[in-house]
Amino acid sequence: ETGHQSPKMDISSYFDEVRRMNKRQLFYQVLNFGMIVSSALMIWKGLMVLTHSESPIVVVLSGSMEPAFFRGDLLFLTNYQEDPLEAGEVVVFKVEGREIPIVHRIIKLHEQADGQMKFLTKGDNNQVDDRGLYASGQMWLRRKDVVGRARGFLPYVGMVTILMNDYPSFKYLLLFGLGCFVLLNRE
Repeated sequence: ETGHQSPKMDISSYFDEVRRMNKRQLFYQVLNFGMIVSSALMIWKGLMVLTHSESPIVVVLSGSMEPAFFRGDLLFLTNYQEDPLEAGEVVVFKVEGREIPIVHRIIKLHEQADGQMKFLTKGDNNQVDDRGLYASGQMWLRRKDVVGRARGFLPYVGMVTILMNDYPSFKYLLLFGLGCFVLLNRE
């Protein structure tokens, strides 16, 4: 026996580590954490400007678009107004009265007499079109309803987001762990 014990990693040891830091170290770690959060927000805002989309990256939350996209796939969106919408392309849209955007494919386009385009969507894995999802009395979507158009994806990368939404305690545990890591990492 060497007389060395393995360090016990529990919550109280993290708080003891924070108490041992001097005020300057603690301030530096909190500032570092703030810079990480600020950088993430700046990257997000930059992507919004580049893609013209209020949400340049979204996670597929259901299986309605299988086999094209699966639950947990991460989609990259653009929303350039000058590009005409086309039947067959995948769009992300918001419906009045629903908070979460929907990822579905355009199946029909309808041009009005004034030149405005309306369109109808449907999930690839659904039996019927999306009129049942639209606001009461709404039969078509308009360009203003589009959050973005799918331009690329990473499979299953968004599963962490789904886990955090399905299990809020997992979200708080993950955020607490990341916060502790940033505060206690001295490099």
